[in-house]
Amino acid sequence: MTGRTGISRRVFGGLAAAGAASFVIGRPGLIRAQTAITFAVPNPSALTWLPYWVAVGEGYFGEEGLEPTLEAIDGSSAVLQAMASGQAQIGAPGPGPVLGARARGVDVKFIYNLFPKSVFGLLVKEESPVQSPAELKGTVIGVGTADGAEVSFTKAILTDLGMVEGTDYTFLPVGDGGTAAVAFLRDEVGSYAGAISDSAILSARGLTLREITPEKYLGFFGNGIAMLESQMAATPDLAPKFGRALVRGMKFASDPANHDAALAHCAAGNPQEGEDKAFASGLLKLAIDRMTPTEAFIAEGYGYQPPEHWQMIHDAAVASGALEQPLEDLSSVYTNEFVAGWNA
Repeated sequence: MTGRTGISRRVFGGLAAAGAASFVIGRPGLIRAQTAITFAVPNPSALTWLPYWVAVGEGYFGEEGLEPTLEAIDGSSAVLQAMASGQAQIGAPGPGPVLGARARGVDVKFIYNLFPKSVFGLLVKEESPVQSPAELKGTVIGVGTADGAEVSFTKAILTDLGMVEGTDYTFLPVGDGGTAAVAFLRDEVGSYAGAISDSAILSARGLTLREITPEKYLGFFGNGIAMLESQMAATPDLAPKFGRALVRGMKFASDPANHDAALAHCAAGNPQEGEDKAFASGLLKLAIDRMTPTEAFIAEGYGYQPPEHWQMIHDAAVASGALEQPLEDLSSVYTNEFVAGWNA
């Protein structure tokens, strides 16, 4: 198995080749009469999008009158490009890239917090002398892609430590999973900022890893569901229906009695990821943990976005230079308006 799943990320519509220069606000793609929609995600791991595949397998989307197709493309920026160009009606970008897009005038809005606990972590080999992020000064840090959400996550940690990218450390895009393992083995990188799926795959490939993420940064939430406001206006029933199916999928997967069924649904979405059942089972448990709100917010329901967490991510982006200046209205970036209905 290579990469996260052994499946090449698909690039549709020439999005990756177009690059940032083509990042323009497009007319939202209208949903056809049969309610077919495209859901763009930044990596092909089915277990990373657990509630989606469970909702597909259990027929929850069908019950909502939706016929979704998942498209896995390279990173959050490509997801946002797909949404902005109308090639995807809904997507799963990271909060950092969403802040950047909003600052550039893209009318994107975060509607569902899929990973209320950080999906990313800073990893080093078990035998590494590095015990904390402060010791990464002067080193090369591996990341999956140059513009992935893991970059803004790591920048926030190192900026708080007074470090500047390009001066005190550098990022090296080394891919994910298997290719990241090669970079570790060749000592091209001394650490890696990766998602839970990367951590599980690296461990499965024989690398014993140790996490050095400071505890407070585990509260930086990860990717979630986003739509353009123009798309939300054009298809006002899409967000309520899509999120309701996701919450049902999450509740189903969280019941230990449904463990094997949830694994089977994810294997249907990505057969190669499901080949190693022990690996897949471990990743499923990690995903459920990261997708379950903390005790402080569990009463709000799945998908809830704590305003204070958004403020923390926003302030870190400003401090690191990822945002040139603070957003005038941070509340315009996200909404919790659908959460109560999804969880009812």
